[in-house]
Amino acid sequence: MDSFGFQIPRVDRLVSLCLTHPVAKLVNRPSELRVPILLYHSISESLFGKSRPFSQINTSPAVFAMQMRWLRQAGYRTMDLSEMFAAFEAGEDVSKAVVITFDDGYEDFYTDAFPVMKQCGFRATVFLTTDRIRDTPVRIEGANHLTWRQVRELHAEGIRFGSHTVTHPDLRSLEPEQIDYELAYSKETIEQKLGESVSNFSYPFAFPEEDSRFKRFLVDVLGNIGFENGVSSIIGRAEPDKNQFFLPRLPMNSWDDAKLLQAKLEGGYDWMHWPQWLHKFAYHNASLMQRSSSIRWDAVR
Repeated sequence: MDSFGFQIPRVDRLVSLCLTHPVAKLVNRPSELRVPILLYHSISESLFGKSRPFSQINTSPAVFAMQMRWLRQAGYRTMDLSEMFAAFEAGEDVSKAVVITFDDGYEDFYTDAFPVMKQCGFRATVFLTTDRIRDTPVRIEGANHLTWRQVRELHAEGIRFGSHTVTHPDLRSLEPEQIDYELAYSKETIEQKLGESVSNFSYPFAFPEEDSRFKRFLVDVLGNIGFENGVSSIIGRAEPDKNQFFLPRLPMNSWDDAKLLQAKLEGGYDWMHWPQWLHKFAYHNASLMQRSSSIRWDAVR
């Protein structure tokens, strides 16, 4: 399960709807357009007992269907990460473009999410934790994960798949050779199962954006292995000058009604990156750095 690293009251909704979204609509210009990358996990009624609005990682099937139908009625089109970068480079209009992603590879993507997306003409990228994807469903913390048969069936329907590591570890706590295994072997496994190159990566857990040394190391590793782009838990929308391996996303769950969904798509939620960053820096940086202080990232770059 991914974590954004902190909890706050539902003041984020109040500020987004009443302040930052109205301001964003006034100041956004075509030259400043960004693409929202939506982050989903499980499409289910209940998962892991999470009930707090910000940390909940499940979206109920009914709410998810509402969100997809709202996107279709509002004129949005889906693209994958490679198409997004191509559109940036070509200077295309991306004002109604959205990238939809799912982390972990829960089976309910197959049973509950994909049928709705297919009806709406939408595509998605699913990031697989490959040790949890097998020939029969693997059940972890009360939730089943996709099987390889389901993955192949979805792939034939146009769903893209990317790496979410092998075992879903906190990468910064690992030694360099362990990180290389988690990234390279997950990529290799998906490629062998699908017969297609895998270029997309999703970072598990809260992304340590404050650790520049680790980020430089990870960029080198991802590039050397053959990844072309990646996403993270950083809050915000993607833009051309962002690091292509650590793209920001917008977390989605059952608390996102149509008004908050629209605010997120149009830049009204981007401000949440700053309290997210400050919290990680103030409350997590010391402990995380202590855990990784013995790992000389610069020596292995």
